[in-house]
Amino acid sequence: MDVLPGVDPRAPLLEVNDLHVEFRTRDGVAKAVNGANFWLSPGETLAILGESGCGKSVTAQAIMGILDSPPGFITKGEVRYRGLDLLTLSEAQRRKVRANKIAMIFQDALSALNPVYSVGFQLGELFRMHRGMSRADAKKRSVELLDLVKIPAARSRINDYPHQFSGGMRQRVMIAMALALDPEVLIADEPTTALDVTVQAQIMGLLADLQRERNMGLILITHDMGVVADVADRISVMYAGKVVEEAPVYDIYAKPAHPYTRALLESIPRLDMKGQQLNVIRGLPPALTDVPKGCAFNPRCRFAKDPCRSDPPPPAYAVAPHRTARCHFFREVLGE
Repeated sequence: MDVLPGVDPRAPLLEVNDLHVEFRTRDGVAKAVNGANFWLSPGETLAILGESGCGKSVTAQAIMGILDSPPGFITKGEVRYRGLDLLTLSEAQRRKVRANKIAMIFQDALSALNPVYSVGFQLGELFRMHRGMSRADAKKRSVELLDLVKIPAARSRINDYPHQFSGGMRQRVMIAMALALDPEVLIADEPTTALDVTVQAQIMGLLADLQRERNMGLILITHDMGVVADVADRISVMYAGKVVEEAPVYDIYAKPAHPYTRALLESIPRLDMKGQQLNVIRGLPPALTDVPKGCAFNPRCRFAKDPCRSDPPPPAYAVAPHRTARCHFFREVLGE
């Protein structure tokens, strides 16, 4: 593929700076992402956590350049790959980055795969379009990829259609498609949704193995904090379109600094809580067309005080080295 001007191999792998995304609807403007900031290094796993509707998947779509527009619009910010701001590129230039440098595993494999084409055709199309391979060479490479993601009898299954695979096998096909062109960044959007626990572990183990082999940066989008604990290096917690806390995984689990992070952790069932009532986060995330004044989490927060209800959250405080939180009273949350 052609080398994109502006790419610096010495620059950080991926940086998202002050990203804003809004959806213009009949009910008003929904600010789905409202100033997201994070970064990713080679070989690192960054988990983006939060309830449904917090802006996680929209952030991923903005990075990939696949937002439906209208109604979705990126109104501000930067998405830098190796120093190159992807938001300034034409669609033709974005296609050189998409799949080649940054790839994505989608949440619902059955919807993401085309039901009228075999998986072999869909895998081979990537090599034919992006690498100019012949059909025979593309098919050979497709079989190798299915072997790589541990699909049994890959050569005999290459002509099967998506509906002929189980949920776990379809997700493996999606992983094969995402890895086909050797991207440096892989975004996995809820890759274990609707899979049973055993298959979830297999998929996450497969992703971890492939990441180590290729030294990829991995962004894992999920609401499952159990999955995150085993695989992530750092965690960004999102709420109402903002990153409210970012920290190394151990620090988050040992001592959360934002009330929302703490509430998420307290709502996880534990073996030592047998017979006790499970903690819950009262209420629901706000409608993004009508975000509460002050801190968006204040109606659900047990630490909330008057400043939380009137003043916007502060800029991200440096709670500790490599750790930030957007909360007026993070010291109270930490128990200091």
